[in-house]
Amino acid sequence: MKYPLVCFILLFLVACANQKKVKVLYTDLTPQEFRERIQQAPVAYLPLGTLEWHGEHLPLGSDGLQSYYFFQELAREAGGIVLPMLFLGPDRIRQVDDRELYGMDFCTLPPGHKKYYETQQLAGSAYRIEDSLFVSILDVTLKQLSRAGFRIIVGHGHGPSTNIFKKHTQQWEEKYGLKLINCWGSEWDSEGKGIMVDHAAMNETSLVMAFHPELVQMQNLPADTSKWPVGVGGKDPRKYASAKLGKQIIKMNRERMVGIIKKALQEIR
Repeated sequence: MKYPLVCFILLFLVACANQKKVKVLYTDLTPQEFRERIQQAPVAYLPLGTLEWHGEHLPLGSDGLQSYYFFQELAREAGGIVLPMLFLGPDRIRQVDDRELYGMDFCTLPPGHKKYYETQQLAGSAYRIEDSLFVSILDVTLKQLSRAGFRIIVGHGHGPSTNIFKKHTQQWEEKYGLKLINCWGSEWDSEGKGIMVDHAAMNETSLVMAFHPELVQMQNLPADTSKWPVGVGGKDPRKYASAKLGKQIIKMNRERMVGIIKKALQEIR
């Protein structure tokens, strides 16, 4: 019995290796490969990224990286093509002493709150644009994707970017004849186990740990857990984040999203 088992394991490993070799990145496809993939599944995945502070422990490109690698998993299983990640996006803004601060530069919690931190320009954040400009960027992007033959667009990433994508969904669907989908809306979102449902805390840290463990530097966070990390929103990543949790989150949401995408494909066909 051991030989058939060995053969099964080898075949399984070969299948996994072949799946990873499937080309799903828009930038890597030749025209013929593009035609084949879009004919099989006219789905485009749009990672809504930033270059934004995500604590001292995560890379500045965390928003785009999470959606970029999650989308590659979806594309290999449900079909479709993954676009390059955007790095410009909307966010809250405030003028402080002639300085323009945005996003996590300022804390919205009152002084004395355990997660409060002083307003400051956080290192590396270089992404914010006006909502109206971001709407224009998405509008022309969707126009081009519709022209190229896509019928379904999955957009997700940076919270404010995803909110605008979601807010204008009906308008763009009617305008360009597309079906727009984002990754929020699961029963696990409120538990911190959706896709990108906090800021550099348990959820996002776990996802980056799963996708790119070499980019996570937990030692950069205060060892004293009574001191809250600057610019982190959600459950304490020092206590609750892990690669194991990240892989669990990815598996749960991959199965959910593949089901949603396959249903959408059936509807347009």
